[in-house]
Amino acid sequence: MLALCVSACSSRQEQAAGGLMDRSQEDPALSGDGRLLAVISPQRGRPTVQLRSLLDGRLLPLPSLKRHQPHSSPSLSWNGRYLALVTQRGRRRLAVVADRLNNRLHPLPLPGGRDPVRVSLSPDARQLALQVADQGRWRVELLDLSDLLEPDRPAGAGLTTPPLEPQ
Repeated sequence: MLALCVSACSSRQEQAAGGLMDRSQEDPALSGDGRLLAVISPQRGRPTVQLRSLLDGRLLPLPSLKRHQPHSSPSLSWNGRYLALVTQRGRRRLAVVADRLNNRLHPLPLPGGRDPVRVSLSPDARQLALQVADQGRWRVELLDLSDLLEPDRPAGAGLTTPPLEPQ
């Protein structure tokens, strides 16, 4: 029922949903807490990631990604601090992670000439599952991001210390 509504919503429903339904969107990704939605939508003829708050419908800026297009395969961490995606620099495809808190872009170079195809970021941003094309074959690799990124934990979750036990 929901899929039918998404593909056949009227313009009145689109406005009621905060303008979420642009005419052409693909590759949706929700943050773990369900507050943010990332989609790929054409801008000036290039596939571009858009990040939208589902609380109020507004588009959120992604300044660190403006010069790196086209985009594909967005994936969000739990609170949406991190946005992983595939982008292009010249003729080379790159997997990157954008840190929205400090506006930093972390390129993830892949040795051996492998090209990233799809990414999936773990909710805490500690790992990235990466589909790559390697000599005409698909492979999935796991990258450990724990030395690169701070964890993105659900609200109220401790970073390093376990909860105190009652005495």
